[in-house]
Amino acid sequence: MERPGKYATLISVTGIKQIWSALESDRETMAETLKLMAVLAHPDDESLGSGGVLAKYAAEGIETFLVTATRGERGWFGDERENPGLEALGQIREAELQAAAEVLGIRSVNFLDYIDGELDQAHPAEVVAKIVGYLRHVKPDVVVTFGPDGSYGHPDHIAIAQFTTAAIVEAASPDSLYYRELALHSVAKLYYMAPSADLLDVYQFVFGDLVMHIDGVERRGVGWPDWQITTQIDTWAYWQKSNTKHSGGVKRFIAPSVSSMADGRLRAICSRD
Repeated sequence: MERPGKYATLISVTGIKQIWSALESDRETMAETLKLMAVLAHPDDESLGSGGVLAKYAAEGIETFLVTATRGERGWFGDERENPGLEALGQIREAELQAAAEVLGIRSVNFLDYIDGELDQAHPAEVVAKIVGYLRHVKPDVVVTFGPDGSYGHPDHIAIAQFTTAAIVEAASPDSLYYRELALHSVAKLYYMAPSADLLDVYQFVFGDLVMHIDGVERRGVGWPDWQITTQIDTWAYWQKSNTKHSGGVKRFIAPSVSSMADGRLRAICSRD
């Protein structure tokens, strides 16, 4: 039996060719051309959401890229009297993200320049157009983003999943009005991050109750059933990299809880994406 939390879990949305199989079986001949892009909502999503995957493939020669929609300007969890404000906190979290990207081996980090907590209110055509530009410029083989549920109903997570999915269609369409000066690009694989119910339990063990109240409705993560999860990637060897540089944000909350975890739970929180 495999240890709990040993794998990152993903759902394949597109199925043109088996890129992940190629990554595993033909790395020497394909590493120069294969590219992986994560399109996410906030600083720390790259570490807590897909850090193991990004670190693993960067270490194995795949070019990895990150597009982040916001700078996490509202991600303050300390004493509200010490909150430095949107602009200053955004600068802090951007610096944390750049440091994390260096540790994870990410080749390039770009921002879409939206405000944390307001992504779902942005003009859809504008956001999609920006992502199309990055897709056609970088030409990734594989794209990873949040699932349509946003993991636990977070509006920014849901929005970036929708915008990324639409942008992948647009980037491949000769009828698209976006970035017509750039060549069309068809992504071979789109993956949604798909936390299982067990994984969500582990996150809540560390962070507390993952719940949001949107328009008077309570939102919680319910986890994806095993039969819906198409892909598992062993990322345990890279968990320390994915929990390194967000010292001003999430790590101060992770450390006390991790120290009291059993080994299986530690693996779950630090190696599954």
